[in-house]
Amino acid sequence: MLRISKKLMFAIEVVLDIAYNAGSEPVQSGEITARQGIPKRYLEQVLQALVRAGILAGVRGPRGGYRLARERRRITVGEIVRIVRALEQATDPIEEAVGAELGRQVVRPLWAELQDDCMRRLDQTTIEDLCLRAHRAGIESEATHKLDFSI
Repeated sequence: MLRISKKLMFAIEVVLDIAYNAGSEPVQSGEITARQGIPKRYLEQVLQALVRAGILAGVRGPRGGYRLARERRRITVGEIVRIVRALEQATDPIEEAVGAELGRQVVRPLWAELQDDCMRRLDQTTIEDLCLRAHRAGIESEATHKLDFSI
């Protein structure tokens, strides 16, 4: 079942933060922690899962950090949800065979349909869409301060 866990919210916020605030340099995890208030214990695990899944790319070295592995218009919120759900490995009560007939034949199918509808919407929502929402909300991007025009 689709539930909003702290880890899921943090994962979406991390990808959005990197997309919205990255300039020419990678975003360091300390910067994300400072801006988003995400505890390091969640952050490192989520960052590594997102790198393994090809959402983020890790950059090593003294000026290293994280950047998007693909264009932000090619990363969907639905992808991030699936990555975190696999990390959490929680059992889905909809899939359990126990329960009364009304629950198995009526309530669970309804919940499954709602979940499918929600995932379809999340699959249509890109990180680019969220960046545009942030811009319209008047949230300043640190990327404007990090632009490098050297050739």
